Amino acid sequence: MQHIFKQGTNSVKPVLLLLHGTGGNEHDLLALSNIVDPEASVLSVRGNVLENGMPRFFKRLAEGVFDEEDLIFRTNEINTFLDEASTEYKFDRENIVAIGYSNGANIAASLLFHFNDSLKGAILHHPMVPRRGIPLPDLTGIKVFIAAGTNDPICPQKESVELLQILEDAGASVNVHWVNTGHQLTMNEVEAAKQWYQQIY
Repeated sequence: MQHIFKQGTNSVKPVLLLLHGTGGNEHDLLALSNIVDPEASVLSVRGNVLENGMPRFFKRLAEGVFDEEDLIFRTNEINTFLDEASTEYKFDRENIVAIGYSNGANIAASLLFHFNDSLKGAILHHPMVPRRGIPLPDLTGIKVFIAAGTNDPICPQKESVELLQILEDAGASVNVHWVNTGHQLTMNEVEAAKQWYQQIY
């Protein structure tokens, strides 16, 4: 997978896995990671799927309708990539915190839905529920921050509330931050994510 790895100054800190939104790339969230934790190592990944020339992490059938078969395939793909990257760059595979926006938040949530050891935690900006009707792994000890817009036309409020409930039912500790905006990524939620992150890590 096309990516950037940036070695941090503090090897104890989590490796920040950056996952862009539709049409983004591995450069999009680098400035954001620097706000959240300037000392942490960063692994920023570009999605392997193209939709009308725009990179994504998995296919969709329509707006808000995921191609579940491809989602499962791509979730396994990125999990394997993280295994390989941790060996190549010599970081602790069990010390990864994802920061994802929109489509990137959805693939991060899918990692949590499918693997109990893929991520130590996650900051999800405007995520949706990746899959429904499946048993989740035991997520006890996993910390998740969700930032969601009260007027988000792509990711309605009920999506974030449902995702919160599913993750908590699986044992995760979840914090939701509401912003009175639409689907855009705002500095308000980035600052809130930073405060949450600094309390934990």
